[in-house]
This record gives sequence, structure tokens and C-alpha cells, in this order.
Amino acid sequence: MEYRHLNLRPNLLGQGGTEVMGFKLLVLNPAEQEGMEYINDWPDKLKETIPGIEVNLARSVGEAMEVIGEVDAAFGNIVPELFERADKLKWIACPQAGPKAGYYHQALLDSEVTVTNTREIYNDHISAHIMSYVLAFARGLHVYIPRQLQRQWSPGYDTIHLPDSTAVVVGIGGIGAETARLCSEFGMTVIGVDPRAAGPTPGVSEVHRPEALDDVLPRGDFVIVTVPETPETQGMFAKEQFRRMKSDAFFINIGRGATVFLDDLADAVQEGQIAGAGLDVFEVEPLPSNHPLWSTPGVLITPHVAGRGPYLEDRRTELFVENCRLFNEGKPLNNVVDKAHWF
Repeated sequence: MEYRHLNLRPNLLGQGGTEVMGFKLLVLNPAEQEGMEYINDWPDKLKETIPGIEVNLARSVGEAMEVIGEVDAAFGNIVPELFERADKLKWIACPQAGPKAGYYHQALLDSEVTVTNTREIYNDHISAHIMSYVLAFARGLHVYIPRQLQRQWSPGYDTIHLPDSTAVVVGIGGIGAETARLCSEFGMTVIGVDPRAAGPTPGVSEVHRPEALDDVLPRGDFVIVTVPETPETQGMFAKEQFRRMKSDAFFINIGRGATVFLDDLADAVQEGQIAGAGLDVFEVEPLPSNHPLWSTPGVLITPHVAGRGPYLEDRRTELFVENCRLFNEGKPLNNVVDKAHWF
């Protein structure tokens, strides 16, 4: 599977039928947006690629306010005060795969503006991060690393034989599907939970709708959460869900922090309801230094870095430039979002 560049395919829910041949675009890239400086080079790249395009680069909402009323498309977070002035806007390109609550404000939801996102550009990086947690727990690194720091030579962790284990993957979109494939390569049985499950997914033995989550949880040795933040997934995992998991099971979350009540998770690990947790996203970020999860045995923490890796700049640029070309030609866009569900 080739991951360096994207294999872009039109999504037929997008714009289509009207050739634009030159349009006005707003690229909103706030100065404080760390790691996105390369976007400032997009105007030149787009002008070389898209006939007749006019690109307006804004470094703040104030700058964007000056042009928002004239543009046909925009990249960035188009907040309500901008959106209410966007009289000609037809398409918004969201910078993230799954933005946090507030991005899909009511005015946007009620409009006919098409939204696209950046799903798929992170699939390999995040699924590899997930598997690092799975392998760490299976081989006992969550036990041996603390012992190493104490200079303690103490063998004795009962390893997990992955071909005898089951992963419950909650959310089998791009990241979840790639995680399922990797789990199956290690011989694991994979059960998927997803509201859009349609047809077979490689590596997944069975798929259930979210209503069946509580019934599926007791079967998982690893419960892996990849879902975005949506009205349906906020607070998806709380006391009741952790009670349903096996006492020797591990919980992994790399989706969105708002899907899990952290205090309930901390209690579940400390009380032995589950064996441990691997976390890259948190209900509050940064995770407060006094939160008990920092010092809870069996918990592995990374600071929201699962999506980091090479080629992301190229992938995001390729996706956006291609969508600009499609929009200019009146063709269906890639990665169109179902706004009502935020993904």
C-alpha cells in the first residue's frame, strides 16, 4: 500500500455540474497555528495550477473579514461572525479530519455550503501509533519501563499472545480500517463498531452499529477508539462502559478526548476494572499535571502526537489543490462531510 501520496477519488456528494473556471478563495491560516506555516506558500502553488483563481491569504479573523463577502471558497475555521458575511461561499475546506466541537456551528449546518475534510492523510501514522500501544501492552512494556527507571531487574509479566486476542475497534473509517488490517496481520480477531458500516472491511470479522457497543465490549482484549468528536460520540465512554470491559483488557484512545470521561477512566484503571490504557487525546488538553492518570500504573500517555509523521504537508497540499481543481471545473469534491454528523 502506497502511503507517501494520496489516491484521491471523487466523492459524489460534493459540488458538481457547474464549471467555475476561476474563483475567489480565502486561505485562513492564523499566525499562531503551529506547524502550518507551509500553507502560506499555497497561493503561488494554486495560481500555477488553477486557471483564473484569486487567492486571499489571511493571518487572522480580522484580515479574513475584509474579503469573506467576496469569496466562493475558503480554507480554515470559518467562525460564525465570518460565516454570516460569506454571501457567496459555496465550499469550506476544513484543515482537520475531525475538528473539535464548535466548527460545525448552526449557521453552517443550516446552509447549503459543502464542507470537505482531510481524512485519510493520517491513516498510516495514527494506526502505527495504535499498534505501538497494542504491542507495548502485549509485551509488558507498561510494566517494564517503570521498573527500568527504578533500576529494577524483575521479570514476570504474563505476555498476551495476539493471535488469541480480540480487538474491538470503535470507528472503522480510514484510521480504524487500517488499524483493523494491522491487527489482523498479527492474527488478532477484530470486531468493528461503526454507524456507517456497509460491506466487508479487510481484517474485520464482524461489524456492529453503535447501539450494540455495550454488548460487544466484554469480548475485547483491546478496545480501540478512533471515532471523531460528534454529538453522538461525546461522552461515549464512561463508568458503565468500563464496567463492561474485561478486567484484563486495555483501552486505547487516539480519536478525540471528548469521547471519554477521564476521571471515570482513571477510576477504572485504579480500581482494577480494566488492566490499563494508552491515551493520545484527552478531555482537557494539555492534561493537567495533577491529574491522576499521569501516575497511574498501567497507563501510557503521549501528548496528542499520533498523527505526526512524514509527508503530511505534501498530502494536505495535494488534497487541497486537487479539490480546488475539481471545484474550478464544477466536478465532485473529495472527502465531503456529512455536516449533520460532523464527519
